[in-house]
Amino acid sequence: MKRLEAAARGYVQGVGYRAFVAREAQRLGLTGWVRNEADGSVRVVAEGGEAALLALLTALKRGPSEAEVSSVESVWRPAVGEFPAFRVVG
Repeated sequence: MKRLEAAARGYVQGVGYRAFVAREAQRLGLTGWVRNEADGSVRVVAEGGEAALLALLTALKRGPSEAEVSSVESVWRPAVGEFPAFRVVG
């Protein structure tokens, strides 16, 4: 089990990006959260198997059709196991 912490930048707020991330994470069986940040980015913290997290990272870079993702910064850490499910926060 691993933890992915990511920040997506570009045109990612107000275009359904958080809902897209939540659907993808839930489909992949991941736990964690997604939220909008004051700087216009979207932050994601997800935990689960490495293959599922890599699939989520690919989805973060693509985004929904309305979004324009310019970059995704990511950091890998050991899983903590603190999330019961994946949800949109904030």
